[in-house]
Amino acid sequence: MSEEVSSIGAGDRRKDSGKAALLRRLLKQSSLLRLAQRFGISRLLGLCLFIPLLALRVWDPAPLETLRLKTFDLYQLVEPRQPAMEPVIIVDVDEESLAEVGQWPWPRTTVARLIDRLREAGVVATAFDMVFAEPDRSSPAAYADSLTGVAPEVKEALRSLPANDEVFARAIRNSRLVLGQAAYHRRRDGDDAASLPKVPLAVLGKDPKPYLFHFRGLVRNTPVVDAAASSRAVFSLVPERDGIVRRVPAFVVAEDRILPGLSVELLRIATGGNAFAIKTDDAGVRSFVVAGVEVPTDRNGRLWVHYAETRPHLYVSAKDILAGSVAPERLAGKLVLIGTSAAGLLDIKATPLQEDIPGVEVHAQVLEMILGNQLLLRPNYALGAELVVFALVALSFIALVPVLGALLTMLLGAVVAAALLTASWLLYTTEGVLIDVAYPTLGALAVFALLVFINYLREEHLRAQVRSAFRQYISPALVDQVVKDPDLLVLGGVRRDMTVLFSDVRDFTSISESMQQQPQRLSRLMNRLLTPLSAQILDHQGTIDKYMGDAVMAFWNAPVPDDEHARNACRAALAMRREIDRLNVELAQEAQTAGGQAIRLDVGIGLNSGSCVVGNMGSEQRFDYTVMGDTVNLASRAEGQCKTYGAQIIIGQAAALEVGARMTYVELDIIRVKGKREPQRIFALLGPAELAEDEDVRRTIAGIGDLLTAYRGRYWAVALRAIEELEGRSLERLDLPFFLQLYRRRIEDFQANPPPPDWDGVYTATTK
Repeated sequence: MSEEVSSIGAGDRRKDSGKAALLRRLLKQSSLLRLAQRFGISRLLGLCLFIPLLALRVWDPAPLETLRLKTFDLYQLVEPRQPAMEPVIIVDVDEESLAEVGQWPWPRTTVARLIDRLREAGVVATAFDMVFAEPDRSSPAAYADSLTGVAPEVKEALRSLPANDEVFARAIRNSRLVLGQAAYHRRRDGDDAASLPKVPLAVLGKDPKPYLFHFRGLVRNTPVVDAAASSRAVFSLVPERDGIVRRVPAFVVAEDRILPGLSVELLRIATGGNAFAIKTDDAGVRSFVVAGVEVPTDRNGRLWVHYAETRPHLYVSAKDILAGSVAPERLAGKLVLIGTSAAGLLDIKATPLQEDIPGVEVHAQVLEMILGNQLLLRPNYALGAELVVFALVALSFIALVPVLGALLTMLLGAVVAAALLTASWLLYTTEGVLIDVAYPTLGALAVFALLVFINYLREEHLRAQVRSAFRQYISPALVDQVVKDPDLLVLGGVRRDMTVLFSDVRDFTSISESMQQQPQRLSRLMNRLLTPLSAQILDHQGTIDKYMGDAVMAFWNAPVPDDEHARNACRAALAMRREIDRLNVELAQEAQTAGGQAIRLDVGIGLNSGSCVVGNMGSEQRFDYTVMGDTVNLASRAEGQCKTYGAQIIIGQAAALEVGARMTYVELDIIRVKGKREPQRIFALLGPAELAEDEDVRRTIAGIGDLLTAYRGRYWAVALRAIEELEGRSLERLDLPFFLQLYRRRIEDFQANPPPPDWDGVYTATTK
């Protein structure tokens, strides 16, 4: 027999084991299905962001370009160029020169003397970062015309002298010199493009004109001066959108001619005047060649300026050159740029390293950069490389982030960002190559952030599902606290002042019997009742402890602290009664429409305040968050007395003291509830404090007080007269005729059978 039982038991175990295995397989399959859906959605959304980000980079709007340029600025701020050589001297028309020589423009004879001094000092070549667009008004002939009251022979003598521009032109012819020209936004009257000397230029590849900056016109030098120069070049700088000069055009198109920039033309003249060569590819201009040296540019033929810190010793004041106080060896063998730092001459520029340097220094730094082979390069393939890097990183994120945990995800993002920044920095410092790290990093991190956010939303959704499920059983506030602090899920409680509420349906047994053949109808009725009652408890910061058939138990001031727990409980009780009245109206209308008997629900509500123990009570296998203590028992007994006194809501003495004048209530009795020896005053809750402002309500409450005083003092006749005076009156939430009849019967009984001498006016309840 024992073997048979053992065999049956083993069979049951095998059967249970098979069920468990099947259950595990089903759970595993469903988990894999959810996993596939989860990762598919994440990756799909990641791709949906990845593709627009690619398009955004190709479009390259102004904010994105500014971000990229600011990143390159940061590199130069951290590690500016350390000059390998200083081949350039800047002759500065500074504030001191203007103060000594006079306001600008100076007479051309003075400028000619400046050129002669430089030639005599042995400079290699000179360039003007300025234009002499108007004839010199201080020439002898112009001066003679402006004189009045002077002998004609004096004027003729003046007119016979050479013009200042001719003196200036003679000095130019004797020097290796580049005249500056300013790019202009429109063609000027009288300008003739055909008169521009042709720049010796060879093009290797496609026509570069479509890629170069175009200007409709030029501000040229006067014809006499222009004809004398060895060469001419455009000195205009083109700042970025934020006003910072980062790139200098090596060539521009003006009046439909390709013209060199001032720096590169000075370099060509200084090295023998050989022809330029411009190299292009499918992306645009790639580089230019001067004196056999290839210099890379961006696709628009601009040079990225690799800035060094400003060095004051590169500047020589023009007044010192004119005075002959500069040692010739300081100038010999140098390239000279003549410009101005005077604020009033408006040639101050902003660079990544400084907010205000003379524009002429930008040209000087370009020459230093080229001759010292310290070029900055942003190759034409940079955009393609950045797009590829972004694609690789973003797609890696899309593939890996959904399957990695939080820690690995964070580490992956940090490692990738650090790797991109390091690679970009090393390319700048070792190769002088500018590769944008801002876009690949931020773009990839945007995809990364989206994936992390999706994971976060998913976890939030799962938490919401858990909360939604548990809110069917316990307070939403408790669910939120448990989610925030899982340590709450341990056995134990704390003592706290609380308010506890009980509600119960009167004659529920009779209602159930009337629907015993229609259990679904009874269920729907209870749902229609308990749903709004529960909603009012929750809306007034209450926690639903449990449902006991047709009864509801709730409490306030736990788990979330509530300083107004008694008042909120009273407000909830009044709102619950309003919901019951509304439901009774609906039931009556439905019964009238159906031609049946209306069901009327009567619910008693009791509540009390006091010290309770609240927490997780039960066993380690199962426990509930609930409340215990005398306050709970008294609240339950108070609810049981609603039918006895004809009250809808009864509150205990402690609750009445807690709410004070913030609610309107009336004393009903002093009772000793079943199971308790200490008597308690009980009150009928009538409404909010505003209700007591009504004169009839005040008189009625005062009359009930007189009745109770006479009753407890054994003044039976006085008590009966008080009852007679109250007859015909009414109070909300209290069946006053029923209440008065209760006391009339008691008084009549005491008149027939007087209470003992030690009677204290306390009524001992015989039912719960």
